[in-house]
Amino acid sequence: MEIEEVKQLQAKAKEIRKMTIDAIGYLGVGHIGGALSVVEILTLLYEKHMDVSPENPRKKHRDKLVISKGHAGPALYSILADKGFFPKEWLHTLNAGGTNLPSHCDMNRTPGIDMSTGSLGQGISAAIGIALANRLDGIDKKVYLIIGDGESNEGQIWEGAMAAAHFRLNNMIAFTDYNKMQIDGYVHEIMNVEDLNAKWNAFGWFVQRVNGHDFQDMNMAIERAQKELYRPSMIILDTIKGKGAFFAERNLANHNMNVNYETAQEACRLLDTPDALEKSL
Repeated sequence: MEIEEVKQLQAKAKEIRKMTIDAIGYLGVGHIGGALSVVEILTLLYEKHMDVSPENPRKKHRDKLVISKGHAGPALYSILADKGFFPKEWLHTLNAGGTNLPSHCDMNRTPGIDMSTGSLGQGISAAIGIALANRLDGIDKKVYLIIGDGESNEGQIWEGAMAAAHFRLNNMIAFTDYNKMQIDGYVHEIMNVEDLNAKWNAFGWFVQRVNGHDFQDMNMAIERAQKELYRPSMIILDTIKGKGAFFAERNLANHNMNVNYETAQEACRLLDTPDALEKSL
């Protein structure tokens, strides 16, 4: 990518991050840690790689995303609102009574959500089903999947890994949000998932590992994965949980935390300071 395009993506990611922090702060509580760690990959997918139609969210011939770690829904809602799938005003209804934006992704409520998720481990099975259906229907589109590192404790993840390789689902590109934390503590203490590269390789996937906040690194990995002819792809993203919110970044309590709205607004203002995100790398 050209430097100017990277700068545009960085600016868009900052906007999406601020929208996400604001929405959770307005509600006063939410899954801020795991939402903020996936802002860059969501921005890159929806701004550059995914063929989607905000005016026709259920169009058959399009790319699809399954965000298996459904608690990261607030970040996805922000990018969908920014793309015009629904009004940005909806973001302040996050998880309120009667909302179309529940705390976890719901395809029956939210325009642009391709699969209801939240029961951890199940998203990979849904993504495999979509990829197989596309093959049967002759739809030459990609299925993207985002799973969590803590979620990778689930056995269903590895059953899915085996199945996707068996069916040679080269139309499926998955990402692991490897922010090193889960609800009960550090991943390596709760249930160590290393060596992730070796595990996915052993299951027969094309594996890459990159900085999950670096657009150049992620873009090159996605482009390589899109050219893979015989295997599903796993791109392991080294990320920072709670990235960009001073009160949440690298805070073990950030899985689902109370967020004062004034604090959220201050975090958004700090994101406008020079090199704010780079300081956290």
